[in-house]
Amino acid sequence: MSVFTTVTPAQLREWLKHYSLGELAELKGIAAGITNTNYAVTTSQGRYVLTLFETLQASELPFYVNLMAHLAHHGIACAAPIANLRDEYIDSLNGKPTVLVSWLEGQPVERPSTGQCRALGAMLAQMHRAGETYAGRMENPRGPAWWNAAAQDLYGYLSAAERSQLQAEVALQSRHRFAHLPSGVIHADLFRDNVLMHGERIGGFIDFYYACNDILIYDLAITLNDWCSLPDGGMDDALATALCAGYQSVRPLSADEREAWPLMLRAAALRFWVSRLWDWHKPQAGELTFRKDPGAFQRVLAAHAARGDGPHWL
Repeated sequence: MSVFTTVTPAQLREWLKHYSLGELAELKGIAAGITNTNYAVTTSQGRYVLTLFETLQASELPFYVNLMAHLAHHGIACAAPIANLRDEYIDSLNGKPTVLVSWLEGQPVERPSTGQCRALGAMLAQMHRAGETYAGRMENPRGPAWWNAAAQDLYGYLSAAERSQLQAEVALQSRHRFAHLPSGVIHADLFRDNVLMHGERIGGFIDFYYACNDILIYDLAITLNDWCSLPDGGMDDALATALCAGYQSVRPLSADEREAWPLMLRAAALRFWVSRLWDWHKPQAGELTFRKDPGAFQRVLAAHAARGDGPHWL
């Protein structure tokens, strides 16, 4: 994530006295993403990621932090939170709530292979199944209510063509409800930069701070829209087919899910088009910032709309 709150080595050395992790060896800001402050922390005992939350309050964090602990306990490759000497996962530093998690080996991939997409799909389905026993609940803070409200604030920044496309898609999604579809805990942001790979093996899922309860195939659609997209907004058919096949090798989709799939692909593209428009036109100030192109998901949405109905890649 971008660095909005600066932490000095001296401050972190004092903070680490609350943990059994040895002495600080290196502290390095991570300049990617747009919401929280992340640092790579190396101590005499290992490597970790320190997150300082810029918008979420400490009272809002237990859902996410306990979810990571739950998933790690059930064998899902994800960053596990580290408890301090008071046996607490959630701490504070420089006036911000913080969480320290284990460092996962592996690297994000820019151009995934079919084997990597198949492994990703299988791990995502395993995560959905492991989430069935998680007691926490969090409604999606960036669901339809959010994108409807955000779109109203964004129309004034857009060209006539962009405004027309956004209005039409918001209206289309508002005419459909999916409460009958299987739901549960979803990652909600499983882009390529949030998955670490070891060859064709999943090193780990990271950045669970958009996780929530929502439609399970919406999570699959979000993942596919990023991992399988082409520069023109279309999808690489081989990658998309492999991702869906991997997912269904663990959790086969129902007839209702297959029917809803085309609209869910569009809903996933809409959500990230709106959020990127918001970050582009209403950016948060930071020491290191990284904004992503809204046009990428505008093109994905247009390509899905042109493709029409059908169980694409399922």
